[in-house]
Amino acid sequence: MITTMTSKGQVTIPKKLRDYLGLKPGAAVEFELADDGQVVLKSARRPRKSALARLRGSIKGRWTTDEIMALTRGEH
Repeated sequence: MITTMTSKGQVTIPKKLRDYLGLKPGAAVEFELADDGQVVLKSARRPRKSALARLRGSIKGRWTTDEIMALTRGEH
């Protein structure tokens, strides 16, 4: 697969590779230089936020304690 670099140094990752790596718009990628000189492209998986961090600032209205506990346990 061949792609062209723009004047800003940007390249388009071919769809086949984006699909293979599970990359979506805004995804972080990591480039590594291997010992043999090849460049390796990896999906940079960010640490998953805790359930409470994902909820912070997003709760509208009243929730029961049971509903909140279910969310923090990943039972959503």
